[in-house]
Amino acid sequence: MKGQNGIRTNNLLKKGVRVIKRDIAVFAFFLFLSFIFWYLNSLGKENEAGIKYQVKYINIPKERVISEALPAEVNLFLKGPGYSILKLKILGKKTPLIIDISKVNYKRAPGDKALNYYIVTSGLTKSLNVQMRSGCEITSIKPDTLFFTLDRVVANSSVLPDNKKKR
Repeated sequence: MKGQNGIRTNNLLKKGVRVIKRDIAVFAFFLFLSFIFWYLNSLGKENEAGIKYQVKYINIPKERVISEALPAEVNLFLKGPGYSILKLKILGKKTPLIIDISKVNYKRAPGDKALNYYIVTSGLTKSLNVQMRSGCEITSIKPDTLFFTLDRVVANSSVLPDNKKKR
């Protein structure tokens, strides 16, 4: 009878382990399901988030060139519905925001003889909000100031017209 009792307890232990594994799987499934419902509920509320967004600069003044590279990305801090913020995080990296240098109020750096300029990014929020076309509002932009240098374009002497080339 000892052998039979040992077999019975072994079978009971195996059944108990299967029941515990099944219970853990069911618990994990419903925990994951509750997380999804919680996340969908939070997306419907007003949220704040930061997004890195690509930037493209256009309409640089004629006969000028930007000698120092302006940042290719800026950090936008947004406030709005969670669904809109999630949409921008997913789709926002495809289309860059455009900063039109001719329409921006850039200022010359004080006390500097070189052609150093700066743009305060808080003045760009309206135009960037319009470009994003989402239900979100930009609360701030980092960096808060963009520094750049506008140098004159230097003509290459080897690219002169035929009648002005030296012989």
